[in-house]
Amino acid sequence: MIEKEINKTEYIELLNSIKVQIHQAQIKAALSVNSELINLYWEIGKSIVEKQEIKNWGNSVVEKLSNDLKNQLENVTGFSRTNLFAMRQFYQFYKSHSEKIPQLVGQIPWGHNRLILTKIKDVEQALFYIQNTIENGWSRNILELQIESKLFERQGKSITNFQNTLPNPQSDLAKQTLKDPYIFDFLTLEKGVHELDIERQLVAHVTKFLLELGKGFAFIGRQYELNIGNKTRYLDLLFYHIRLRCFVVIELKGGEFEPEFAGKMNYYLSAVDDILKAETDNPTIGIILCKSKDKIDVEYALRDFGKPIGVSNFTITEIIPNNLQSELPTVKQIEYELTNNSIN
Repeated sequence: MIEKEINKTEYIELLNSIKVQIHQAQIKAALSVNSELINLYWEIGKSIVEKQEIKNWGNSVVEKLSNDLKNQLENVTGFSRTNLFAMRQFYQFYKSHSEKIPQLVGQIPWGHNRLILTKIKDVEQALFYIQNTIENGWSRNILELQIESKLFERQGKSITNFQNTLPNPQSDLAKQTLKDPYIFDFLTLEKGVHELDIERQLVAHVTKFLLELGKGFAFIGRQYELNIGNKTRYLDLLFYHIRLRCFVVIELKGGEFEPEFAGKMNYYLSAVDDILKAETDNPTIGIILCKSKDKIDVEYALRDFGKPIGVSNFTITEIIPNNLQSELPTVKQIEYELTNNSIN
């Protein structure tokens, strides 16, 4: 059989295909190992709790187990007194939901599980952070950041008219995508700052901004230009949401919400739907971010609009720097941050 010359393009395709398969297999193997380890910790915690409850053994059993495991299994780590107590706490915390918990918690590392145990006292909240860690691939540091920012309390709390303007299940998904308030504590702004200053710093810190917005937001532009008739309009911030399959217009307001903000947003959404929206896209969503709002005022303002609009507060850290930096980020700086620090 005569050996043919290897086609370079076809070979690269083969190589890349095999690399993807290896990567996927490595992920599955890592998850499998992690799942087995978490199941082991669950069973150990269960055994300790049962002995303490049925046999009335005290905490000394944990100390004794730790010493004996260390002496008899010299090459095995992870069974210190502290970790054994964590296993006991792990089982005690979730045992009322034991029919589904082991499989779920096995999908995140033990360090993530321990962090949740130390920070969260309610199972429902713990499950929320576990599920979001799985869906978003959060590192332990990002998970801690989300817990400390009280994401559970903020998620899905924005005032919207989505139920009347979007079909199910998109309305529910869109509702859960929004937060109230949004926390922009990574901004350093003087008191009484204007909307344009906030926009500039949000774009300059686009990675942290995207993290606070949540998974699925793709940044398109700031002061995005729309030519409408003989006039040019500018959108504060324009995004595309991958999961919702729609454009998202964000308008920033430095003061309290006013009803006319909703009318202006409705106008922008109509324009984006006509000019940018493709046939396969869902209706464009608008988010109005204000420093403050009155709930009843917002509900009246949104009641009869046909476009999907949500209104949330945002918070910033208001400080006066010693040397106020007024320079704007360059286009190259923004492009570099977007390219090298994108959030999946």
